[in-house]
Amino acid sequence: MNEIIKKLEDEQLKAEVPQFHVGDTVRVHARVKEGQRERTQVFEGVVLKRQGSSNRETFTVRKFSNGVGVEKTWPLHSPIVEKVEVVRLGKVRRAKLNYLRGRVGKAAKVKELVK
Repeated sequence: MNEIIKKLEDEQLKAEVPQFHVGDTVRVHARVKEGQRERTQVFEGVVLKRQGSSNRETFTVRKFSNGVGVEKTWPLHSPIVEKVEVVRLGKVRRAKLNYLRGRVGKAAKVKELVK
């Protein structure tokens, strides 16, 4: 990779990146701008996948809202994402949990990892 591009990407990285994995239940605090006002919106759900590396890394979170599955994908190092809290650790054997999209209710649950 070009040295100039590498240097620019390294400047955009966040200093503190939270430790979470696929299958964990997380609470994402994202900054939302509505006209002149700015507020923090919380999105809580299961991490379906993490992909990419460096400042291009993204993660997808899925939750159920009023019986409808909602997925959002965020760049990990984006200034829009204020913080990511881990609510529960999940025990999974896959890198991407695409099979959860077709499941509802108890079938869409991920086992909790007990340490």
